[in-house]
Amino acid sequence: MRFRACIALLLFVTACATSAPSPRKPAARDPRLANLQRAATLPWTDGGRCAVREASEPWPVLAERCFHALDHDRIEFHDITGRCAVASAGAAAVGLGVCVLAAPEIVVGAVIVAGVVVVGFAIKEALDTYAEKRGRPQVRPVPETRPVPETKPAPPKPSPKKRPKPEPKGPDFPPIGPVEVTERDRPRCEPVPVPYHLGGNKLHDTCADRIPNNSFPGGDVFVNGKNFDALQLATRTLWEVKTDNFDTYPPDLRRIVLEDQVPELLHERALALACGFDFKVGVRSAAHKAALEFADPRLKGLIVVMNWC
Repeated sequence: MRFRACIALLLFVTACATSAPSPRKPAARDPRLANLQRAATLPWTDGGRCAVREASEPWPVLAERCFHALDHDRIEFHDITGRCAVASAGAAAVGLGVCVLAAPEIVVGAVIVAGVVVVGFAIKEALDTYAEKRGRPQVRPVPETRPVPETKPAPPKPSPKKRPKPEPKGPDFPPIGPVEVTERDRPRCEPVPVPYHLGGNKLHDTCADRIPNNSFPGGDVFVNGKNFDALQLATRTLWEVKTDNFDTYPPDLRRIVLEDQVPELLHERALALACGFDFKVGVRSAAHKAALEFADPRLKGLIVVMNWC
């Protein structure tokens, strides 16, 4: 694949441009920590698990291996320097994106993310672990000892026999009724239309809007804490759309995509079922459909090839 040549070129340039550390300068920070901090600025569909797994590798290697796990609906790549266009001329768009992401330096305007980035849970846990290892234990001050003032003895308690009994005001058992459920525990199942699609990927948005009998084309639908791509109110069916060019991926990349998408889709299916909705997944090829169903039988009957997309 041509974009692998681009990654190799970037690694070579990075190695040549690195000078020997000066004895007067402080030691370079942990490269794994630097990779995690850089990955924390990007949106991930897997919570950053792939980035944490590959954080010990050089950043270009991490970028190539985890490129599939990025939320491509929210991120755009621009070859500002023109280096990737030269290194991977004629490559597919995905190759150009990997090349831009794998650059050793951060170029302003090269990577554009839509919306606010929430640090993936896996990356946050890894960064918290670093903070705990480097943090020093806090020394607590010794509590000041003060003389205990003399107190008068408490008056004797009245005998239980002399204590007047309160008049009965009701039954001794609690009233029967529904147990109070907090708002945090109760799923928000009422569908709320969102007047736009997250990410701004035109192909993805077009495929979602053209789902037959889509009740809210032009935007997402928020249900049970999740923005779904579409909702068919007539059949109470929530939809997610995957626009991967699965047929063009090499075997290793197909395996990685399935490892990320299967648990994600099962989680989204559980959110939909908890609110009484059916769940469907739209894909662009029969090969992608067959691979998902083979990876987990629970997805059989849920995957639909989008002939309209």
